[in-house]
Amino acid sequence: MAKKKRTQPSPPPAAPKPKVKLPERDRKTLSEIEGLADGVVAAADRRRDPHVDIPSRTLSNVRYNKSKRFIEMGRNTNRRQLFNLSQAKSFMQTMLVASGAKQLIEEGKTTSIRGLYYLLKHTIEGTKEETFADQKESDPIIEDVEVLLNALREELHLYAQKRGDMIGPIILVDKGDEIDCSRMGSGGYGIPSIVEPDIIQFKSCQAKFILHVEKDTVWQRFNEDKFWRRHNCILTHGGGQPPRGVRRMLNRLHYELKLPVYCLLDNDPWGYYIYSVIKQGSINLAFESRRMAIPDARYLGLRSIDLDRCGLSDSVKITLNDTDRRRAKQIAAYPWFQGKAAWQKEIKRMLDNGFKLEVEALISKDISYVTDVYTPERLAEQDWLD
Repeated sequence: MAKKKRTQPSPPPAAPKPKVKLPERDRKTLSEIEGLADGVVAAADRRRDPHVDIPSRTLSNVRYNKSKRFIEMGRNTNRRQLFNLSQAKSFMQTMLVASGAKQLIEEGKTTSIRGLYYLLKHTIEGTKEETFADQKESDPIIEDVEVLLNALREELHLYAQKRGDMIGPIILVDKGDEIDCSRMGSGGYGIPSIVEPDIIQFKSCQAKFILHVEKDTVWQRFNEDKFWRRHNCILTHGGGQPPRGVRRMLNRLHYELKLPVYCLLDNDPWGYYIYSVIKQGSINLAFESRRMAIPDARYLGLRSIDLDRCGLSDSVKITLNDTDRRRAKQIAAYPWFQGKAAWQKEIKRMLDNGFKLEVEALISKDISYVTDVYTPERLAEQDWLD
């Protein structure tokens, strides 16, 4: 007798995802994404070639606004068309990234830029073509969508790798959790990638200023010596070139809490560039300088005269290489440095000296020289570059 064939029960239908109450910022971003999609549909209905005009993220389309004192993007755009064979894939990828951001916003979730790459990666039906060959294809498309929608990556619910910490007399609220940054021990509060007001609110602050240092190793010295407690300040670092979350946090602390920002950086072209990015913004993110740049930030870092002024030995000198020299000359030619005699003198002196200095060189004087002597003296004497 034949066995009765068992039938597998049908899986229950998936429960509908609960609707998320969106804050105003998300509703605005969602409206921009929907407007983008509506434009494509309207063009198709009129039998026109759907296209998008993406602001050009190139040096030629960036200018320094002297009145605002930061870099901003010009009006040049690049047209991306669906029915242009050389642009069809990038057009599809642009729409795909926008749809991925729409999904994240509607579900009230975030992911990394790596996570979005995997969320959107698949083989296009009926072909052997992948939507994205690798993340190197998706990352610039994400930046295109940012400028196209005039939205921060974080407003698309995307975050980057966390890199940067802060400590000091400030209490903030992070997604409903109250954080006392004066009680964060040796590690400090890790500055997240997304620091917008609907995520992080400042509850109270007793600090008088912000000291931003270049590296976490220097930050650890300041933290261990409790510099922030003795001088009533917020101490931050960005692990070298500060990521977007750190720059946005500094911007918010400066403008919302009226805190001066001082930058303790290396005396080398890289330190100068980091200061430039914090102060005037960067070329890649020129469209967001108004929310990241801090034109009143001051350079408190090492100077070319510090070898003699601090009595340092020749052993701490690092010889400039050809790349250093080229980079220093490029920075000296930046419009925001061109008209500043003090900066031109500083860069020329470094080039004439033929060497650069790291903040850690001060350890050769004493392990805590930078926190006990160097920085307090520079602050007291208001000896900084602007």
